[in-house]
Amino acid sequence: MEYTIQKLAEMAGVSTRALRYYDEIGLLHPNRISSSGYRIYSRREVERLQQIMFYRELSLPLDTIQELLDAPGFDSLAALKGHREQLLGQKQRLDLLIQNVERSIAAAEGSMTMRDVDKFEGFKRQQVEENERKYGEELRTKYGEETVSRANHKLQGMSPEQYEAVTALEQQLKATLATAIQSGDPAGEQAQQAAELHKRWLCFYWDSYSKEAHAGLAQMYVDDERFTAYYDQEQPGTAAFLRDAILVYTGQ
Repeated sequence: MEYTIQKLAEMAGVSTRALRYYDEIGLLHPNRISSSGYRIYSRREVERLQQIMFYRELSLPLDTIQELLDAPGFDSLAALKGHREQLLGQKQRLDLLIQNVERSIAAAEGSMTMRDVDKFEGFKRQQVEENERKYGEELRTKYGEETVSRANHKLQGMSPEQYEAVTALEQQLKATLATAIQSGDPAGEQAQQAAELHKRWLCFYWDSYSKEAHAGLAQMYVDDERFTAYYDQEQPGTAAFLRDAILVYTGQ
C-alpha cells in the first residue's frame, strides 16, 4: 500500500513538515514522486518511520538515528526487540517513581510516615537499574564485578543531601561542557573545569579515583555508541570533546 505525505503524517501522528525535513536531511526519502509532484511512501518507508519514531522516543538525535538505520548490518527485528527492552525499562522506572509519589502522598495525608531518605529511594533505584540495563555488562567487563557493585551500593546508600549534591553537580557539568565545547579547545579553561567537575561527580560513586580509570571511562564514552548518544543529545561531538578534555586533565 502507498501513502501520500499527508496520509502518512496523519497515520503516524507527525507533521508533514517533519516528513519533509526528514527527506531533506536524507533520513526518510519517499519511495517516489508522483506525476503531480507529491511524495509517495511505501511500506518500506512506513517501517523506517516507525523505527525513527521509536529511536526519537529514546531521545537519540536524528544524525545518530540515521547512522543506525543506514548501517550495513542493521537488523529491523533486532532493533524492535531492543526498543521493547528499552520501553520495558522505562515502564519499570516510571512504576518506581509512581510508587514513590504514592507513598509521599500517603505521608502528606498522615496515613503513613516516610523518612527523608526514603523520599529519594525511587530515584536512586531508578538510576541503578537504568545504568545496569544500559551499561552494566560493559562496565563489569572493564572494571570488574566488585567495582560496579560497590558503585551501585554507594549510590543506594547516599543521604538526601549527597543525592541532591551529585544531581546538581551533574547539571553543572552539562552546562559547563555545553559552554566549553563552543571554544573547540579541550585544553581551555572551561573544558578543564568540566573535566574537574566530571572527576568530582565520579568520586560520588567510586571508592577511589585514578587518572587511568578516569581516562579509560572517558574513552568508553566515545567507543560505546550509547554513551556517545547520551552526551551528544544536544550537541554532536560532545562525548569526544569531553574525552579529549579529560585526557588533557589526567595527562593520559
